[in-house]
Amino acid sequence: MTSVPGRRSSTFTRLLRHGFTHPAAAERLLDLPEMAPVRADSVLLDALGAAADPDLALRGLVRLVEAQQPDERQVLLDTLISAKPLRDRLLGVLGASEALGDHLARHPHDWQALVMYEASDLHPGVEDFERGLAEATDPVSLRVAYRRCLLSIAARDVCGTTDVAQTAAELADLATATLRAALAIARTDAPEDAAACRLAVIAMGKCGGHELNYVSDVDVIFVGEPASESVEESAAVKAATRLASHLMRICSETTVEGAIWPVDANLRPEGRNGPLVRTLSSHLAYYQRWAKTWEFQALLKARPVAGDPELGAEYVDAVSPLVWQAAERENFVPDVQKMRRRVVDNIPVAHIDRELKLGPGGLRDVEFAVQLLQLVHGRTDPALRSGSTLEALGALAAGGYVGRADAAQLDVAYRFLRSMEHRIQLYRLRRTHLVPEGEEDLRRLGRSLGLRADPVAELDKEWRRHGSVVRRLHEKLFYRPLLDAVAQLAPGETRLSTQAARQRLEALGYADPAAALRHLEALSSGVSRKAAIQRTLLPVLLGWFADSADPDAGLLGFRQVSDALGKTPWYLRLLRDEGAAAENLARVLSAGRLAPDLLLRAPEAVALLGDPEGLRPRSREHLEQEVLAAVGRADDAEAAVASARAVRRRELFRTAAADLIGSYGTEENPAGHDPGTLVDRVGNAVTDLNAATIAGALRAVVRERWGEELPTRFAVIGMGRFGGHELSYGSDADVLFVHEPREGVDEQEAAQAAATVVAEMRRLLQLPSSDPPLLIDADLRPEGRNGPLVRTLASYAAYYRRWSLVWESQALLRAEPMAGDEELAARFIELVDPLRYPAEGLGEEEVREIRRLKARMETERLPRGADPTLHTKLGRGGLSDVEWTVQLLQMRHGWSEPGLRTTRTRTALAAARDAGLLSPEDAEILDDAWVLATRVRNGVMLVRGRAGDTFPSEAKELAAVGRYLGYGQGHVGEMVDEYRRATRRARAVVERLFYGS
Repeated sequence: MTSVPGRRSSTFTRLLRHGFTHPAAAERLLDLPEMAPVRADSVLLDALGAAADPDLALRGLVRLVEAQQPDERQVLLDTLISAKPLRDRLLGVLGASEALGDHLARHPHDWQALVMYEASDLHPGVEDFERGLAEATDPVSLRVAYRRCLLSIAARDVCGTTDVAQTAAELADLATATLRAALAIARTDAPEDAAACRLAVIAMGKCGGHELNYVSDVDVIFVGEPASESVEESAAVKAATRLASHLMRICSETTVEGAIWPVDANLRPEGRNGPLVRTLSSHLAYYQRWAKTWEFQALLKARPVAGDPELGAEYVDAVSPLVWQAAERENFVPDVQKMRRRVVDNIPVAHIDRELKLGPGGLRDVEFAVQLLQLVHGRTDPALRSGSTLEALGALAAGGYVGRADAAQLDVAYRFLRSMEHRIQLYRLRRTHLVPEGEEDLRRLGRSLGLRADPVAELDKEWRRHGSVVRRLHEKLFYRPLLDAVAQLAPGETRLSTQAARQRLEALGYADPAAALRHLEALSSGVSRKAAIQRTLLPVLLGWFADSADPDAGLLGFRQVSDALGKTPWYLRLLRDEGAAAENLARVLSAGRLAPDLLLRAPEAVALLGDPEGLRPRSREHLEQEVLAAVGRADDAEAAVASARAVRRRELFRTAAADLIGSYGTEENPAGHDPGTLVDRVGNAVTDLNAATIAGALRAVVRERWGEELPTRFAVIGMGRFGGHELSYGSDADVLFVHEPREGVDEQEAAQAAATVVAEMRRLLQLPSSDPPLLIDADLRPEGRNGPLVRTLASYAAYYRRWSLVWESQALLRAEPMAGDEELAARFIELVDPLRYPAEGLGEEEVREIRRLKARMETERLPRGADPTLHTKLGRGGLSDVEWTVQLLQMRHGWSEPGLRTTRTRTALAAARDAGLLSPEDAEILDDAWVLATRVRNGVMLVRGRAGDTFPSEAKELAAVGRYLGYGQGHVGEMVDEYRRATRRARAVVERLFYGS
């Protein structure tokens, strides 16, 4: 080229039009003397413009030309101009791989390797690659030969001669040939070891599955046996170990030529802690006794590739039956779920949006689902026993285990994602699965995949589209055919057999697959719109149910709710169109008995699950307004209280659902909410709800008997957990009743009226009905069960002045008005404040009395046979320990520290910390133990539907409590251990602060 400005401008424009992003630099390269024979050739410019990165291709070509001897340079350039297939392949590789460009610059004759593969239908196999590596006699020459063979694979790949599956298979064949060559070198270097043993190399992972990446660890397992009867087994294993170690070093060590790839033997029995080489019998003994489910999943792809072929075949034949029995293992479902969660949990947060392999909608989602289906159905169908993901997917579709349309979509998505992965790795031959962030890298990647109009935008669009398909089908793939097994299909469609459907349900953890199939048939069979919507919903719902401790209960509950609401037009539309509603319903129905029982008594409450504000607790003011309005519309007291109890039932469901969903997390907040926040929310919500219900019952009874006004002023004072706003779902409402005769009313008449109100309220609130009862407990009144249920304010004052004991003053720490006459309630609180916060605090004798009472309670009230380390209320470091410690601080210092004058345990604990009455560390230990014990009690009630103070003994219920507390499947022992640890630490603080030890 000349320096004429007009001509330079024309060339500059041509370079831009051909896709060069640095045309000025490209002009300078084309002006080099070495490029003179081709600089004006438009054919070359067109070929460069077809490369993924024309600038990179040109730089690589110039380096290759410069590296040739003068007499060889012309041969290269002439061939480049005259031979289109070679030109396309060479420039295609140079434009896609900087690393292979570097290789050609170091080994300029290797471009001729591309001449060998002119025919578009020529796909080399292991034997071809073995010939290509035959002259390698040492690690360095093996690396050079390996890159030369890799060059030919990459050339066919970037030019579209091979598809991604064939490219992956060729890479696996090249790896096989390389392992054989490396083993041959190792044997030559150690002939005595080679003579002493038989060594088989078993490929695992992508190499075993014939679907290797450009740069990937090559997973292997080594099997060794004596070469003859004269060789001791231990000596043979040592010799085989030395050969295997040498093979690994040959492939893995980095030199100026780079490494070939790491050979990874960590899939062997016991992983990196186990011996590198075992005999066949040792392998079998391990797999039969100790292997975990994931190890059998890994063995799906086991394939002998190097060494003794007979020993390799014996190994695969021996382990294959164990692979196809894995789905029958006791912990199959928890193990599979654990593997699935571990994949996502191990992704760094900064990478999750760019993770092509492990992220949501990534390659692992496809591979995991396919392998899982293989393990479930391959037991009875040998056609599914392929190590290749795409071959197995095709077999699953052919057998009816996966819908053909779904399999086709997944095949296309998987091929696109694998192509992205290949091209990302090919650039620098580095092991990575992260989509690059740089504009130039994304442009090259997009162009390499055939996206030319706007490569960066098109790449992002296609990647997101295929990832979305994978995310959707990852769940549908496993669950949808279950519906096909029971639904009416179009003529000619393959159908999952009933037996296969049962196998899949068993694998998902359904204890009664026959009943589950009946539920699915009832929900999804037929041609109605309702059945069609159910068939859309159920695949995802089944997955959510399977992720719980009791999938059967979730599916049964869903059928019951659907039977009750199926004809209601908004119900299925809500679940279909509001994704959160369907997931929330699945979580609630499969979490335990309480919430489903509440929902099934009024199924229309399912609407709460789709409203963004539906799970937010309502204030006491709003609750009282609704309850009192319902009471006002009723014809009599019984109907009025029934209306109030119906509101309470609905609100209990709202609270329980919010608690469960907050504990398990959501898509927006997968970690769930802070445990302390959840405990406070439940305590406040149930307290406000019970207070509003009592207020409604009081209004109903008064209105029926006396009209608008009772002859005596009347107030309900909350005590215990009720007064402390710390109620659980099954807690009684501890109260005191106080009244004061109105002016001109006889005291006896007033007392009779107050007693009647109390008796009638208690009766109506626990009448048998579909609504849960509200039990009112007045045992904390003066004189306990022997004293009158209701007293006048003056009577309380007289009693407390003359007879009050220290435990009664302690009980009054929780006293708070809940319903009735506000002015009377305020005077009652004014009366008891000096008792619960005594001036100058407690005397030493009173402190000793509280300690004696606590010690006696520990020995006398703990149920016989109960484990004191696991009883949440009276056990070591449990609720009672923490509360008595906090209450002692309140009674000793409440008179001088206003922050301690509260009925709430956690608030008082924080105030004591802020006042310096205990250290922040002690406060945190006590708070953690109290919150954990409270959550266990809440969890037991949610799971069992009845209250309990200790962990359930039944395994499924215990697992459900663990799920509520945030522990995954298989971590129940960890949950119990952590509870004991937390309460043990709390008990140490209690003994020091409360008992003064």
